Amino acid sequence: MKEDDASGPPNRELYALLHLSPDASDEEIRSAYRQWAQVYHPDKYQPPHMKEIATENFQRICEAYEILSDENKRQVYDIYGMEGLNFELELDPELNKLEEIKEQLEMLKRMKELEKISAHFQPMGTIVAYLSMPKFLDGHGIMEGTDMSSEVQSQLSKHNAIAIGGNLEIKEDSGGGVASTVFRRQISSVSSLEFTGSVGLHSLLEVGVRMTRQLSVHSTATMAIAKSLHDGSVTLSNSWTRQLSPTATGNIELLLGPESSIGVGWQNLSAAGEVKFGTHSSGLSAHYTHRFSSKSHGLIAGRIGSTVLEVEVGGGRKVSDFSTVHMLYRIGIRGIFWKFELHRGEQKLIIPILLSTNLNPVLATAAFVFPTSIYFILKKFVFKPYYLKREKQKALENMERTGPEVQETREAATKAQQLLENVANRKRNKQQAIGGLVITRAIYGNRKAIKKGDELRETDGELASQVLEVTLPLNFLVNDSGKIKLHDGVKQSDIMGFCDPCPGKPKQLQVEYSYSGERYEVTVDDYEELLIPQLAHRI
Repeated sequence: MKEDDASGPPNRELYALLHLSPDASDEEIRSAYRQWAQVYHPDKYQPPHMKEIATENFQRICEAYEILSDENKRQVYDIYGMEGLNFELELDPELNKLEEIKEQLEMLKRMKELEKISAHFQPMGTIVAYLSMPKFLDGHGIMEGTDMSSEVQSQLSKHNAIAIGGNLEIKEDSGGGVASTVFRRQISSVSSLEFTGSVGLHSLLEVGVRMTRQLSVHSTATMAIAKSLHDGSVTLSNSWTRQLSPTATGNIELLLGPESSIGVGWQNLSAAGEVKFGTHSSGLSAHYTHRFSSKSHGLIAGRIGSTVLEVEVGGGRKVSDFSTVHMLYRIGIRGIFWKFELHRGEQKLIIPILLSTNLNPVLATAAFVFPTSIYFILKKFVFKPYYLKREKQKALENMERTGPEVQETREAATKAQQLLENVANRKRNKQQAIGGLVITRAIYGNRKAIKKGDELRETDGELASQVLEVTLPLNFLVNDSGKIKLHDGVKQSDIMGFCDPCPGKPKQLQVEYSYSGERYEVTVDDYEELLIPQLAHRI
């Protein structure tokens, strides 16, 4: 047995096999084991092929019961899954107490983690190339300046990390650079301490200390002090961050020094805003991102203040698993700009192009309409056909790679359903006679295939192969009270008689049933709790 789907809650396969909640009591575990053992006990079947199927599934039931009925094994499984149970082969055989087992398991896992992070680096970098069309038209060259920055982070140990970075800026006939180092120490689970240092071409060493502490479940505070050895100035900063909701945070930042300021900000998954008042500049900024799909989004942003007034609109599209491209249009008191960005992992290439310093209405309109039109033309006739072709090719490659495994699990699910058939039919007939719960049709598989419906699946063999008929096992799961409960956090493909017909893709379960002469229908995502019958499902 294996936990092979990292996208959902781990360590639940054994509970699915016995159709149990992860919070099931010892008595519920024993009762479920007796029920499934009666169905799959090999002695109940005479034909050799049926006895073979029963033996295979009976062994799975016994293994699940052996682990879940043992307090120590169950707790190890709940925390570490089957991997944790396999680790026990490396443990001292004299360890009997759960605390001792957990302690040594933690030690083994820490050793493996340290092996992974010993050579683990996280490089980040940005290159900004400033281009100017007015300069180019005047015969002075198109390049106006360049800004390059990079940083490498390394986890030295579980509690210590270091980051080394640098920045180089060149603009016309002048330039500058800064090298910086940050050492971070995790003092406890709620606090950390950072030591910073930097040195530049035109400034001497600057050193600082920053401390961050989690004040509560929803609040974090940071205090920092930095001193410049160039002019002796000292800068103090304090910031407070508060979790306002599951998807939104707010923050306040106070800066005291040569450039003092106070700022208040807010952000969530799609929008952010900030108000800042300072001795040198003040302003308001905001941006909003709208996702059109999982791969493309639109953006609108604005800034207004004592030194700036501009609006920016544009969008971006994910071109691969690690790369995203952005095209932005900006207009403000500094002129009209295009900005192109390529993000790949933690690396960025940004190219702002100054089109004009004069806010000419015709030029401003053309600068917005022209690239927008080009984008939609290319999207319709180039990008979309290419991506559809590539996605289809990737799907075919995935099917070829996982095909034998899927075929094997389908056959195992079909065999398991054969053993459930007699009891499932008996339960169905009983419920039908009293007007109770009868599953008339149930399918499980690719979310896209289920949403497209029967007619499209019948004409698309690829989609049809990614759906599994599970009417029979659901009828088997109807309890004596005429109800079914699929537990939250338990992967449905691990239920007896189910399988995963499309590994790596989002899945749903669609159920049609009758109850008291009425028709009902419900669709739930994988891992989602399902209780039927419910009045809300009535058609």
